[in-house]
Amino acid sequence: MDIEDAELELSNAELQLYSRQILLEGWDIEAQEKLKLSNVLIVGCGGIGCTTAELLARAGVGQITLIDADSIEISNLQRQIAYTASDLGFYKSEILAKRLRQINPYIRVESHTDQLDLSNVEVLISAQDLVLDGCDNFETRYLVNETCKANNVSLISASAIGFQGQMFMLEGNSACYECLFPKQQHANEGLRCADSGVLATTPNVMASLQAHHALLYLGLNLTPLKQKVLLWDGLTMKQRILAFEIDTDCPICQARQSADAD
Repeated sequence: MDIEDAELELSNAELQLYSRQILLEGWDIEAQEKLKLSNVLIVGCGGIGCTTAELLARAGVGQITLIDADSIEISNLQRQIAYTASDLGFYKSEILAKRLRQINPYIRVESHTDQLDLSNVEVLISAQDLVLDGCDNFETRYLVNETCKANNVSLISASAIGFQGQMFMLEGNSACYECLFPKQQHANEGLRCADSGVLATTPNVMASLQAHHALLYLGLNLTPLKQKVLLWDGLTMKQRILAFEIDTDCPICQARQSADAD
């Protein structure tokens, strides 16, 4: 991120809003200023995206872009905390954007009601400092992973189903999502909340972890889950972190290596 003094300055109101954060040992005004200059794309405004977006807005991430083509349904209200019964039928991304602006008037929020696909993914991702994926379908997840890798944009991907969740980070030349879950073996669209169910708390736990990791990365340049996958089990309350390596057969990583060599 290019930092210019004029853009960095936090207003008195912002200093007051973020005062508890700035008081943290290991977190100071410089870290807060980095957040203010950060651009983040949130893919999916469902159970994970709602909470992640709100936490980042409250923390002071300066530019948040939302994309989700879905409208709000009554079944969403069980876990998607940004929405109420009065929002039924409206686009998720637009209602969430409105809520974020109400929460924090000092940030910029942009919403898109399109499906993320080959026609727009490059434009949306290439301008970001970080992409946060919380979508509920494999096709989009693999597309986001591939585009982040190709454009050298960091990615934190989180998912939740039933009582369980998982999360990993792609950063720089690290292993990617397809190294962890080869596309031909794991593109099972039947593994979705609409088909398998999800406890109300599961996506919100994973969203909190995703937002926390995003703040560590944007404010302090920390990457605790780089080339690692976090597994959370809501029935046993156990959490595991497993390291994994680049798959030499991964087409996404091979394409990136070829591009770097040219």
